[in-house]
Amino acid sequence: MRNLVELKQGAYELGKLVSSLGDSLDLPKIEDEIAQLNELQNADGFWDDPNKARTITSRLASLTNRRDAYFKCASTYEDIKSMLPEVAEKDADMIELLDSMENDLAKNCQELQHKLLFSDKYDALNCTVEIHPGAGGTEAQDWASMLLRMYNRFAERNNFKIQVIDIEEGDEAGIKSATIKVIGEDAYGFLKSEKGVHRLVRISPFDAAARRHTSFASVNVIPEFGEVSDIVIDPKDLRVDTYRSGGAGGQNVNKVSSAVRITHLPTGIVVQCQIERSQLMNKATCMSMLSDLLMQRKLEERDRQLKSIQGEQKNIEWGSQIRSYVFQPYTLVKDNRTDFEMGDINGVMDGNVTPFMYAYLEMESRKDAKKDS
Repeated sequence: MRNLVELKQGAYELGKLVSSLGDSLDLPKIEDEIAQLNELQNADGFWDDPNKARTITSRLASLTNRRDAYFKCASTYEDIKSMLPEVAEKDADMIELLDSMENDLAKNCQELQHKLLFSDKYDALNCTVEIHPGAGGTEAQDWASMLLRMYNRFAERNNFKIQVIDIEEGDEAGIKSATIKVIGEDAYGFLKSEKGVHRLVRISPFDAAARRHTSFASVNVIPEFGEVSDIVIDPKDLRVDTYRSGGAGGQNVNKVSSAVRITHLPTGIVVQCQIERSQLMNKATCMSMLSDLLMQRKLEERDRQLKSIQGEQKNIEWGSQIRSYVFQPYTLVKDNRTDFEMGDINGVMDGNVTPFMYAYLEMESRKDAKKDS
């Protein structure tokens, strides 16, 4: 437990932090937007367009949560500031109480700081995550399946919902490809940091000689634009193929051609879905994914400064990785963009990826601040 002098210094630092958070939030702007959204929500016929209504209510909840989180921090700081002059060094109970209050305030301020990192236009959206192994056959396919499990565990840890869109199992182990949808507030804001090539170094369980192998897998992350997308798709530009689904999914699996693959002929983009029980529903999911991919491409072409959309395209090979996961001869996960690293590789593979995501968002935030200054 800290002494009174340390508590006073801690309160001073927390005061600066709370003030900085207030400036970052731009409370007058938030209050104006909350008022406008409340007006829209109370208007007649608000739920006539469910998609638009959900977007508005989600945005309103996000802004309200941020505002209330700041007010809670500011209120706690004012309580600490008013209590400190009345406390004597020998008053152990009050010092213990203030120590606990400052620790809680520091934690709440950090949580609010993290929330403020999700400031880009599309951060709040759901997203689709695609995983593909690089060259290397079974070894790379197993690595792709390990990444898929990591993101599933990340979603569980952070109360996101996962919907499997498509998955193709490997011939011996692992996966040849997987597409999942991550549903929840700021899903894209979190996962956009994962776009790129991921490198694994380990003793291969598939090598009888127990040699060390390096494998690669690529991850692509696409926002679910939904109603913000202005993409119009001409049916004449599509080739629609149907095939029999594989894996779990009901009695119709492998009996009827319910799975759908759509190729957008002008761009060569291919999307596929096999999770739904009907061909019609699989096609609808494919069309939504295609629209998101085309919207992403349009934004990349129109404005290269949208870092949340841009992402440098690289080959799935040595030297192009954004992050390395080393199991042998030591254990380390290191992000090549931020230099953030963790030795607890098992924890990372079990879904503790958020420290890497926050490090990436903080790096991008500093870059943006430097450009604005």
